[in-house]
Amino acid sequence: MTVEATVLEEQPQAIYEVALENQHRVLAHLVGTVKRNFVRLVPGDRVEVELAPHDPTRGRIVRKLSGPGPGR
Repeated sequence: MTVEATVLEEQPQAIYEVALENQHRVLAHLVGTVKRNFVRLVPGDRVEVELAPHDPTRGRIVRKLSGPGPGR
């Protein structure tokens, strides 16, 4: 399941806390292609997150969405 989210905070070891559209907070790590292309994420960026089916509090950041997030 893929959803849009906003980056809230960067944690150690390339893990990010993101807020989904329904305001749930999820911990997400970067997928390999995002790491290889040196995509930088800062709080407020919009990203596409793939949620884990067995644990809804974990996910993978699949790509960074273009354009500023709300309030930017």
